[in-house]
Amino acid sequence: NSMNMDIKDINLVEDGYVAVIDKPYEWTSADVVRKVKFRLQRMGYRKIKVGHAGTLDPLATGILLVCIGKATKRVDALQAERKEYVAELMLGATTPSFDMEHPVDQTYPYEHITREAVEAALKTLEGERLQAPPLYSAKKVEGVRAYEFARQGEEVELKKALINIYSITLEQYDLPKIRIRVECSKGTYIRSLVRDIGEALGCGATLIGLTRTFAAGIDITDCVELGELNSENIGDYILSEERAVAHLREVTVTDNQAIRFTNGGKLGFDRLRVNNFSNGELVRVKSRNTFLGIGYADCQKQELGIKCIINYPKNKNAVALGTFDGVHIGHRKVLDLSDDCKKIAVCF
Repeated sequence: NSMNMDIKDINLVEDGYVAVIDKPYEWTSADVVRKVKFRLQRMGYRKIKVGHAGTLDPLATGILLVCIGKATKRVDALQAERKEYVAELMLGATTPSFDMEHPVDQTYPYEHITREAVEAALKTLEGERLQAPPLYSAKKVEGVRAYEFARQGEEVELKKALINIYSITLEQYDLPKIRIRVECSKGTYIRSLVRDIGEALGCGATLIGLTRTFAAGIDITDCVELGELNSENIGDYILSEERAVAHLREVTVTDNQAIRFTNGGKLGFDRLRVNNFSNGELVRVKSRNTFLGIGYADCQKQELGIKCIINYPKNKNAVALGTFDGVHIGHRKVLDLSDDCKKIAVCF
């Protein structure tokens, strides 16, 4: 899993890359982005775009994917679909935020909770279901972050999201504390899962420690601590966009299919060399060793749709036509994505 890229051989401005950072405790994801951008600016990259894929709460540590250069345009597509966390819980206590950001507001007896009871409760929470985010979260309600309402003591209803808990394993039982390992889908709030565990056990629970240990095929041992990142070792901890999604299955397409795909056309399963897709599965689409982008499987329509385009077939033109005085934002997006093409904008 070592990256081992020579920083002299890459162009962080013209191409897209992803840095794998072990986020420090009490740092926000935005803090990490600012620090990485500062380090890059010190290296001479004055006008560099930096963003993160997949937010981690300030009180959590572990894998944070930091997008650099043109990878910032594909943040959503580069977020891992499956993630793994190690969480430490305290039974018998709850807080308004479901973690230690706020003081304990209720306590309950927990001494009667057996190891077998914990394992049984965890089993009931596996699988696909709708999950309500914590009120103290960055979810937006009418353009306002939910935590802003929470801080003012206002109750708002947050839309539930469909998530999947693939597995929950009890790793340590030492009342009132337990430690679990969770493999889950993108969008899962571990704090909400902890709340659900406490309710299932009837004793309440609070998250007191959280580390993201695996995401996008990257293990926590592959990451660099922020304080150790420098100009000499950064090449060891950055990935190309294709390497960042190397955990996705590869689908090779013909020249004609490559043109169709990169021009917004969907590809029928019956014309692909691979067709045993699961619904919603993300795949890497390639043609003649060129990584074109990420596709998604629509099993109902039996076709491969477009999640994002990263490269276009060589020697192609990108043309945006506008029927007014100026280039529409949609046309501009086409031109922005056309990294390897001759770009033409026609307005009339």
